Amino acid sequence: MIRFQNILAGLILVAAPFLLRASAEENNQDAVGSFLRELPVEVHGFYEIRSGYRLQKDKYEKDMSVMESRLQIDLASYLDWADLKVKGDVIGDMVEEQADFDLREANIFTRPADFMDLKVGRQILTWGTGDLLFINDLFPKDWNSFFIGRDTEYLKAPSDAAKVSLFGDIVNLDIVYTPQFDLDRFINGERISYWNSNLGRLAGRDAIMGTDKPNRWFRDNEIAVRLYKNIDNYELAFYGYRGYWKSPGGQNIARNQAIFPDLNVYGTSVLGAVGKGIGNFEFGYYESDDDQSGKDPLINNSELRFLAGYTQEVGRDFTAGFQYYVEYMLDYGRHKDSMPVGLDRDRDRHVTTVRLTKLLMNQNLRCSLFTYYSPSDKDVYMRPNINYKATDNLALETGANVFFGDYPGTFFAQFQNNTNIYVALRYSF
Repeated sequence: MIRFQNILAGLILVAAPFLLRASAEENNQDAVGSFLRELPVEVHGFYEIRSGYRLQKDKYEKDMSVMESRLQIDLASYLDWADLKVKGDVIGDMVEEQADFDLREANIFTRPADFMDLKVGRQILTWGTGDLLFINDLFPKDWNSFFIGRDTEYLKAPSDAAKVSLFGDIVNLDIVYTPQFDLDRFINGERISYWNSNLGRLAGRDAIMGTDKPNRWFRDNEIAVRLYKNIDNYELAFYGYRGYWKSPGGQNIARNQAIFPDLNVYGTSVLGAVGKGIGNFEFGYYESDDDQSGKDPLINNSELRFLAGYTQEVGRDFTAGFQYYVEYMLDYGRHKDSMPVGLDRDRDRHVTTVRLTKLLMNQNLRCSLFTYYSPSDKDVYMRPNINYKATDNLALETGANVFFGDYPGTFFAQFQNNTNIYVALRYSF
């Protein structure tokens, strides 16, 4: 009860300036709208306050999981020869006790030919068929935002890249070139405690993970390609990637640093109607280029990854989705022989997901539950969420991130001390 009161107190504290100005803004709404319409660019965005607390004590992290106010400005200009876009967030972060600016997008989009699109600059990139599971989508993710209760849109971190799309009667091709490696915003102990295998225990701010990342322009680069075609309402795609493990995939023991070994990925997917719903299948071969033999205990082995899913509307405004995901380690015998007793991984990792979504009150109220369950790791991650659209501009949200499992070293169970609940208020314009 005390923690919930703290959440409300923090929410009111951060919201106070916004609420005090509400009546004045209502009186000036027509004038502000008229001013924005006269600008040479389209202006959109939102102001959001978000407050969350852990539901149990974590001696390595603060009790607050998230406590921030966020102003996003989205500027777009549509010219005869190109589209220009800039989107950024100004953040007042009470957990980190600092202000920050996150440039989400800054790019130029043009169509130099009827068969070609080109986008250059900072952009959010994604492809693949999974629902919050990723195989061939090797674009950066922000796992801290995902686990502490920020909006799901912030799971996708921005890329500084050039994307070329070529369209043809036979096949379509996307090519993404990133001149400098864009890593995940991964869990390193600053906001979320994690299992530290070197210490053999959970760790957080007391053992923030140091990294040695590839960061040379035009040398430590990435390239991703997608070849796709719609055939009888089924989308068939083939993927390729050359770059690095997006989150740490190895260790440099001498420097006590996590590293990002070379990685090549080759995959395929299919998406289309199955019965009354939508089915998908995706496959990826992860070639760990710095350890193709699987003998190096300090670098991830190569893997095969599989995903199958199905989504269907099972009732009025009620949708259910199911996925089954498998990671299969190659050269497992060599991995087992090279690892100290008790530190070897399982050969297989299995994960199932279930998404349930119900819309109520003329679809203004969305209630959802997304659950990950790993029968091999024996751990669970649940994401309940309720979002209410009070007006065209105002939305209220509450939700939780719930982790538990049998063994603290498995992926979801390592975050069990980070189980949190959050509330948010967003005003869009």
